[in-house]
Amino acid sequence: MEYKVTVATGTSEYSGTNNYIYVTLVGERGESERTVLDNPGLDFRRRAVDDYTVKSAADLGPLILVRLEKQKYWVEDNWFCLYVKVSVPGQRSSYTFPCYRWLVGDKVVVELREGTAKKISDDTLPLEISHRNAELQERQKIYRWLAWAPGIPKCIDAKSEADLPQDARFDNEKRSDFVGSLHYALLELSLKKLAIKFGKSWNDLDDFKRIFWKLRSPIAEYTMNHWKEDCFFGYQFLNGSNPRMITRCKKLPSNFPVTGDMVQSSLIPTTTLKEELKKGNIFLVDHAIMDGIPANVIRDKTQHIAAPLCLLYEHPEKGLIPIAIQLDQKPDKDTPIFLPSDPPLAWLLAKMWVRHAEFQVFQLLSHLLRTHLLVEVICVSTLRQLPAVHPIYKVRGSLQECFLGKIHLHVVSTGGDGLLILAQREYKVLTYRSLQPKFDFLDRGVTKLRDYFYKDHSMMLWDVIQNFVSGIVSLYYKSDSEVEQDSELQAWINDVAVEGFVDVPHFASELKTKEELITLLSVVIFTSTAQHAATNNGQFDWCAWVPNTPCTMRHPPPTDKDAVTMGMIMDTLPDISQSCFGFLSFLQIPMGQYVEQYFTEPAALRVIDKFRKELKELEEQIIAQNEGLELQYLYLCPSRMENSITI
Repeated sequence: MEYKVTVATGTSEYSGTNNYIYVTLVGERGESERTVLDNPGLDFRRRAVDDYTVKSAADLGPLILVRLEKQKYWVEDNWFCLYVKVSVPGQRSSYTFPCYRWLVGDKVVVELREGTAKKISDDTLPLEISHRNAELQERQKIYRWLAWAPGIPKCIDAKSEADLPQDARFDNEKRSDFVGSLHYALLELSLKKLAIKFGKSWNDLDDFKRIFWKLRSPIAEYTMNHWKEDCFFGYQFLNGSNPRMITRCKKLPSNFPVTGDMVQSSLIPTTTLKEELKKGNIFLVDHAIMDGIPANVIRDKTQHIAAPLCLLYEHPEKGLIPIAIQLDQKPDKDTPIFLPSDPPLAWLLAKMWVRHAEFQVFQLLSHLLRTHLLVEVICVSTLRQLPAVHPIYKVRGSLQECFLGKIHLHVVSTGGDGLLILAQREYKVLTYRSLQPKFDFLDRGVTKLRDYFYKDHSMMLWDVIQNFVSGIVSLYYKSDSEVEQDSELQAWINDVAVEGFVDVPHFASELKTKEELITLLSVVIFTSTAQHAATNNGQFDWCAWVPNTPCTMRHPPPTDKDAVTMGMIMDTLPDISQSCFGFLSFLQIPMGQYVEQYFTEPAALRVIDKFRKELKELEEQIIAQNEGLELQYLYLCPSRMENSITI
């Protein structure tokens, strides 16, 4: 009996191989001949889809798995296989065996299950059960937990990308994107022409344009031209790179003694601060988490940190504007409350200090901890506890993107010990509820804030994501009891809660209902796509103009409003070298659509197709809403978000 076997090789650079590739088909009634796959000419070239014939002495029955083997020919040459398809004589349908992995080394053997998603209860044959168990045992040896510091999530046991298994690394195509973008950036910045003097200040604010040259975006240029304006300062709390901090202020904090007389000139004449508090038009951004954080030391010079409080007012005409700023959590004679009516340079410097605190919080907490590190836990547990045939494994994350998120920020105020302490503080107060956008906006009291595009688009995306997840989960779990009785799924959530999130129980260690599973998967997808895009994709836009979002501050916050000069501001802002290298860290690497089709069943493919159509409709809606806006908010357009969840 002859079977037609189709083998697809990856599309990224170096996916192809000149090594020997053998295949064996395994069915319920036996195995085929071990067959070398060899056609005239070159086989297994990049992007190739090659057809072969595999013979069997008898009908193998329903196919269970495909066994691939790679053996060295002259030199070792790794191979990335996308999938294997097998057509059976006399049958219209074919079997698909998703692979999407590297075969590395000589005499390596990989066994691929047929693509139909199956829970452990769906497998009845001894071969199916043994394959599931063997796959997980092997993965648990490869993907190990590491507690690299107490009080934060565990991570994968790897010191660098090179320590990751080949399948968990960036492929060569993504790496080429990164290297190419970096080389272009270096050329555009013309760093060699800057004659950098380490530790020296810029002469004036216009000097920052020397690193702004051609590497621009419409929003970055708008930022450069409008960063001093109060309405633009307020707008960034809504739609900038850290849009999750603002909360409704019902009562002024006891450590922020703002009086009505102080801010009356910022309000409309017919109202008072007390009235606006009752109406829900006063908001607060409190960086208390920064209080007492040890500062970084850069080239033997201690940097400086503030823990500011910023009071904002939703003005009926001007939008959200700041009306009072205090740069320390403890009010005293050396901690003045800065007001818009103060000397312009004093008010400007106070706003810079708030933006500096925003930089620390969004880079280390909103971006690194609350997206990369959280999703890494889910990724590691998925690889350790769910076999490739499991339906939840097929909605899996990209581990290498999470791992590479553990960035080393050398030119920020909170480096070294400060970075870790800040992450530990945030982890103590992080809640599962806060990762769900509906509850996050509700708990912060911002559901009625105008022009809060991040909120509006997040809610729309959440609905689309949740509908998709509900569709997939309902295909494989017909009842709550099926969720509760899935031993692999329960081992997965237990690994997430007990191992990954050790010390702080953010997640329950078991799943009892379909709704709980749907919510968890929706949180994971939303966090690794939409939430990551909201904090990551605008970094260049909001931070490239250094005075708008300083990465570090070299002098302490001012204590005397009347003593602030332009010289003090320039000496406080990042110096020339810090600005240049900090600038490079914001460059965005455009990623392509790296879609891997793990699901093969028509019902699942219909759910995915519906999901993509809804995302397209959502994008059209977002673009339509942005028409005519001077500052467009497009970070949550699905086409502009990295596809870090593979479907």
